[in-house]
Amino acid sequence: MKQGKLVGVSGSVAEVAFVGDFPEGNEILKVATESGDVQLEVVSSARKGVLYCLVLTPDAHLVRGQEVVATGASLQIPVGKKVLGRAFDIFSASHDEQGKLVADDHRSMFSYSKPALSSIVTPKEVMETGIKAVDFFTPLLRGGKAAIVGGAGVGKTVVLTQFARRLVMNPKRKQDGVAVFSAVGERSREAQELYNDLDESGVLPRTTLILGQMGESPAIRFRTAYAGATIAEYFRDEEQVDVLYYMDNLYRFAQAGHELATITNTIPSEDGYQATLTSEMAGLNERLHSTKKASITSFMALFVPADDFTDAGVRAAFPFLDTIIFLSREVFQSGRYPAIDFLASNSAALNANIVGTRHYLAYIEAKQVLERAAELERIVSLVGEDELSVEKLYDTGSLLV
Repeated sequence: MKQGKLVGVSGSVAEVAFVGDFPEGNEILKVATESGDVQLEVVSSARKGVLYCLVLTPDAHLVRGQEVVATGASLQIPVGKKVLGRAFDIFSASHDEQGKLVADDHRSMFSYSKPALSSIVTPKEVMETGIKAVDFFTPLLRGGKAAIVGGAGVGKTVVLTQFARRLVMNPKRKQDGVAVFSAVGERSREAQELYNDLDESGVLPRTTLILGQMGESPAIRFRTAYAGATIAEYFRDEEQVDVLYYMDNLYRFAQAGHELATITNTIPSEDGYQATLTSEMAGLNERLHSTKKASITSFMALFVPADDFTDAGVRAAFPFLDTIIFLSREVFQSGRYPAIDFLASNSAALNANIVGTRHYLAYIEAKQVLERAAELERIVSLVGEDELSVEKLYDTGSLLV
């Protein structure tokens, strides 16, 4: 048994000194205290003989000199049919007043089997939501990844909830799969409302909610995303059922990683984020792919800080997405909902071979009209209506109405 001593504590990070053999990365360590065992997770080397560890247990009371024992295993997440209909956190603690969660199987959120490339399926089937603006301009792919991108208060969670209502809660829809919801750094009120909606619609027995709200430490928020991915992988590979994976919010995942990098004194990249941001985003998204056995369709809200779409934490997610739905503050303030910026949004499904020639040609024509309207609107804002010819003025009026 590998034993060490606590030599320092700073917020969510503890420094543990070991003599001899070191524990593995992501291994769970335990510290016995009067209020119970405190769990630590190994993340990196601090200096010679000392490791940085994340303090996973909330409200932990740690002091220097306490003995630390390595468990030989990483954090285990409950999986299987018994997690359906339940809301819990990464420690398997229940949040739904249904008693203790007892699962038949557990999996490490860090050890997963990579499928062969030949078994991975490229999404080509359109998934209809019933929201006309989405189905026409940004159709979703079954087995693909979609993100609702926008600043604060423009309706990201509302659109994500509508997707859940129409694809999961619709009583007319055949429920032949399961849904996994990961609440990463968002409000507990929204999780409560979602849980109530799932319960009232009768689809709660086919869904799982794993929670890591904004009040939790960055270590818990960061791991919640991986925990949800682990559960989705289990249903895809072992149960071979289609999975709808929802995350609110993907930016909070990147932000939690940044907070962890800061408190572990990791050298940041030029943009201020952690140097491992791209690999962390890839490590999460590449686990949510579809195979010949079953599919995982991902829907993620992506917060844009200060409406800055060039933010590195936002841009890091774009390479892994099939559909990007941009929500515009200008459209939102004009009273048009959902506040989608049609010219900025895009989808890999907008291909004649996928959506059909009629849909594709109609989309191209509609996009040209919108681009022309935007161009004329810029001209009017620069020179004013008095400087336009009669023909231009007529075109402007007809396009902007």
